[in-house]
Amino acid sequence: MAKVSQKKLSLSEIQLGMRVKLPLSWTNHPFLFNRVDISSAAQIEMIRGLGVPYVFLLSESNAELDIVEEDDDIEDEIAVEPERDLKADTRKAMRLSQKRFLMNVNNSRNVFGKIVSDPEGAYRLSAALVEDLLSHLQEVETPFLTLVGMDEKDVSVTQHGVSVAVLAMMIGHALDLTPRELRDIALGSLLHDIGKLKVPDVIRRKRGALTTHEASYLQMHPNFGFDMLNRSGLFPKEVLNVILHHHEFVDGSGFPDGLTGHKIPIITQIVSLANDYDQQLSGQQVTSPQVALGYLFKNRASKHSESLISVLVKILGIYPPGTIVKLSDDSIAKVIMTTKEVSQPQVWACKEDGSEASLRFLSDEGVTVQKAIKAEELSEGAIRTLQVDKGVSFYFSSLQT
Repeated sequence: MAKVSQKKLSLSEIQLGMRVKLPLSWTNHPFLFNRVDISSAAQIEMIRGLGVPYVFLLSESNAELDIVEEDDDIEDEIAVEPERDLKADTRKAMRLSQKRFLMNVNNSRNVFGKIVSDPEGAYRLSAALVEDLLSHLQEVETPFLTLVGMDEKDVSVTQHGVSVAVLAMMIGHALDLTPRELRDIALGSLLHDIGKLKVPDVIRRKRGALTTHEASYLQMHPNFGFDMLNRSGLFPKEVLNVILHHHEFVDGSGFPDGLTGHKIPIITQIVSLANDYDQQLSGQQVTSPQVALGYLFKNRASKHSESLISVLVKILGIYPPGTIVKLSDDSIAKVIMTTKEVSQPQVWACKEDGSEASLRFLSDEGVTVQKAIKAEELSEGAIRTLQVDKGVSFYFSSLQT
């Protein structure tokens, strides 16, 4: 087999459609293999953030090539690798999830800003954002959830939209929905609250109870959003249905049309459930993700498909990311990432007084979660260390398990 020459490519020259090889061991980058097919702008940004001066260009397109490596000092994915440093990989995955989340919230804001003045530009931006989300979901064989968030306690509409998209896409992925359906779920989730742009801030940000008139006006936001997007003629009918009906419930108690059961498309039902759950965490009072899950069971069981709720519970685990827990060694912790072992998630832990904070892998230690605890049970030191008052949002984990 003839050798194929590898050209060094500067990071500024990387383009969509290329196949490149990273000059790094697999332990030092978030991709599954050293060879990467560049299919999204997010991948380019990830590579630029790795701190390497160049990559090797393997192909101008994603066509399969047989390559014999010319550089013996570059480790290949088929070589014998050193023992994996799970803590380092997890920290890297957490940072990457947070970076992607913030980038997508910012991109979503740009979409919202263009939706009236430049609907075609908004559609192109939103489609690119959806492709990034889909590539992040499919990056690993078994995706899990990671805790992410912003510095603000109050969660913005766009931050909420990204978190809902992640939860809804995880449900759709678990149900083996098609890529087309996952794209519709993602786009509908990102834009489901765009109609709130037409609701006065004095109503949207009101801390106390809304008057009957204010509540009725706020409940018009699905109609406002539908009209804004439908006018452009660019968005698929499945996405428009999500925008209009994301507050519909299977028992007919939702709005604006009081639809029931099968009259609500499965895609819309999925977004409705993800929105209902995440809304408990993005409202005026930050509550425990586990408490929010319990609220769904107790107060919303008749409003959503029982099978969909079961899928969401499986995705979130007994102790969803963001839940404050007490461990079997009497430490206090915040769940950071879901794992296969539901009672042994990855956590940020500390002593009861908030000291000796560290990232811990309970499955390696033989330590388990004993119970979820309330914020008022914590010392001031633990509250500061675990950042209990910080808003809770979710993103896909890039950690390969």
